[in-house]
Amino acid sequence: MKNKKNHNRGRLFLISHFSFLILLIVSCGAPNKNKQYDPAKVNFTTAVNPLFDGHLYPSLILALNQKTESGEQGTENAAAHSPLSALHSPLTVSVTAPTNNAVLRIVVDSSDLNYVTILQEILPVRGETYTFSPSLKWKYDRLRLVRQHRPLDLTLTCYINDEETDIRNLHLDIRSVNECPLSFRLKNSDNKNPSSIVDTRFLFAAYVNEEHPQIPQILSEALSQGIVSRFQGYQAGTKDDVQKQVLAIWHNTLLRGLSYSSISCTSNPSTSTNVQHIRFFDEVWNTRQANCIDACVYFASILRKIGLRPVIFVEPCHAYLGYYTDKKQKNIALLETTVTSWTNYPDLLRNLDPDGYLPDEQLQKIAKYLTPRQLQDYADRRLTTDQLLILVSSSLFDKASTYNQESYNNNRQHFADPDAITFQQLDIESLRQTVQPIN
Repeated sequence: MKNKKNHNRGRLFLISHFSFLILLIVSCGAPNKNKQYDPAKVNFTTAVNPLFDGHLYPSLILALNQKTESGEQGTENAAAHSPLSALHSPLTVSVTAPTNNAVLRIVVDSSDLNYVTILQEILPVRGETYTFSPSLKWKYDRLRLVRQHRPLDLTLTCYINDEETDIRNLHLDIRSVNECPLSFRLKNSDNKNPSSIVDTRFLFAAYVNEEHPQIPQILSEALSQGIVSRFQGYQAGTKDDVQKQVLAIWHNTLLRGLSYSSISCTSNPSTSTNVQHIRFFDEVWNTRQANCIDACVYFASILRKIGLRPVIFVEPCHAYLGYYTDKKQKNIALLETTVTSWTNYPDLLRNLDPDGYLPDEQLQKIAKYLTPRQLQDYADRRLTTDQLLILVSSSLFDKASTYNQESYNNNRQHFADPDAITFQQLDIESLRQTVQPIN
């Protein structure tokens, strides 16, 4: 009898606990009647910044990361911001205030590319819709490693007065850090002005990296080649001294065997963004390949390191380098960097004869850059091969210095016109106020 009572008690115990679990599950799945704010009225929405056409550019984030102003997350409508300020955030969020002075908190979950980010604002007027462009807390070291496009999904949670009201997911297409956006076309609702262009070719300056650890070795090698005994920027005093320093870097680059190679195209499908692939400093050094802008940022990096002030001139479909030849920046010299591909020193040096001289077949490849007297001195062994190559480098340097002079003279007015966006004069030192190196 006692066993039967214990058995019944056990059954009652199991039934009561099972009923409790059922009630718990039902209560968790049922709508929370204690919620104060209706998600439909709060109308929490998220969107990719329309400027970016669904894409995210690590190069843009890394270049501008130190210049994001906290005021850009204020209570103003995002549409009121200038297009350039809109570059700081890849997304927008919109919320309708359910009460006066509602406290809004948006939480963006972490991912492999960003930390948890919290945006908190006061929504002053009930019924008004507010739009914000939150600046995410990026993992910059991870962004620098993105070398091919990949997806990124973000989860955003909306709280009103500490009550969770809604959750949204946002999908982004992450582009390679080598992709430099040159311009964005923003479609407007105004029929008279259907679209506007946001020019971003100032981002070329982000690929100029005067702090690259390879540069001291390059400068050491250049000094050992005998053209200059030291690099001292404008302290040398004269234009000739400045250009001699640039010639030393030029000669070192020729000895490296930098050749022309254009890989400006990308897989980016956007029809509203103009994008170009740019090699980083170490990529140019290691692969010995560069197109016009790659070589410009390579040389500009080294010139910045030795204290000179480089300028990149951008014309439709081309870019070339300039640099001031005096400290007061009154005079500028030009340099067509693609001229480095006109000869190949490593190929020549692989074919030296036992005495260390170039055979006639190899000598003819550079003969057009030498005078008859220089060729005769080399034939008579009054010049070494190293000395001969310095003469060739000097000749090519002169040609590179005059190559764009006519184009520059014809387009100076366009470079000075801020509305002529297809012509840019990018002073790297000035741009350092807003654009940081991607390093």
